[in-house]
Amino acid sequence: MARLNSTYLLAAATAGAALAIVFFTQGEEITVSAERAPERRVVVSDITDTSSAVPLRVPPDALNRVGGIDPINTAATAPGADFAANIVTARSEAQPERRAAAPDCHVQFSAEPRAGAMVALSLKAPCYGSEQVTIHHQGLMFTEITGPEGQLSVDVPALAQKAIFIAAFDNDDGATAVAEVPALPFYDRVALQWRGDSGLQLHAREFGADYFSEGHVWAGATGDMGRTAKGVGGFLTRLGNPDTPTPRIAEIYSFPAGAARKTGEVAITVEAELSDGNCGKPVEAQTLELRGEDGLRVHDLDLDLPACDSVGDFLVLKNLIENLKIAGN
Repeated sequence: MARLNSTYLLAAATAGAALAIVFFTQGEEITVSAERAPERRVVVSDITDTSSAVPLRVPPDALNRVGGIDPINTAATAPGADFAANIVTARSEAQPERRAAAPDCHVQFSAEPRAGAMVALSLKAPCYGSEQVTIHHQGLMFTEITGPEGQLSVDVPALAQKAIFIAAFDNDDGATAVAEVPALPFYDRVALQWRGDSGLQLHAREFGADYFSEGHVWAGATGDMGRTAKGVGGFLTRLGNPDTPTPRIAEIYSFPAGAARKTGEVAITVEAELSDGNCGKPVEAQTLELRGEDGLRVHDLDLDLPACDSVGDFLVLKNLIENLKIAGN
């Protein structure tokens, strides 16, 4: 579907509702941002691209493993990734014992489109109060904890116009929900997801913006939906609860490229804050990119963070994600 070149059309559609991988070898240098940390060079070794260049695929039985869900043609409607396949059935020894759902334990899961090509998810699972649940969407994964009565509400950036979501509990019980998102073709999206305490962050600096100025969008300044509606800025969504037993976290940057009012670039960087919890440890992460009329693309990232004598530094992992090129309308 070709993009429409009007902010007004973007508003109407809403109301109606690359990674260019650089292969790093040992000794490759990444820079510490001068605006955020002392000027020094930090060497990160063994950054490995382990992804393929083919479109994503969900394992054929991924949906069927969620109890009570009718089979879906995943090859046609729900691309995924090996990253998701490795996680979807993972279960910590600390998780609650598997239990049979009682007749009144039906899980209800709904999805409704919202402004900004977002989808509002609502989960009601009366027999799963205060428990971990994993949300899956097009290879994107994050974990949350339900409320005391098994309720959960969260807004998620869509990665497909026919957006299919899975809510899966650790005993394979769960449900699916589907939403049509007609505004999605107006948006470019870049997602970064990881497991555990990696210290990773996704940063977008729009049209030459300096760090911590207007136009620097990250978890500490997630952007203004008003600017997005006008086609002059993007926004970031952070998903996942770090306090879950096996946390999966994701950050997604969205820019209304199909209705942009300016021409230029958005610099996208992956950064890592070194702490006592992640220093000297390996990190596994993944990026997902949706640009223009291209399909969803995924790349995996493995790296070893520097030793603990670098605690407090912010590492800028250069050239992991290609900048967004924006053509104004």
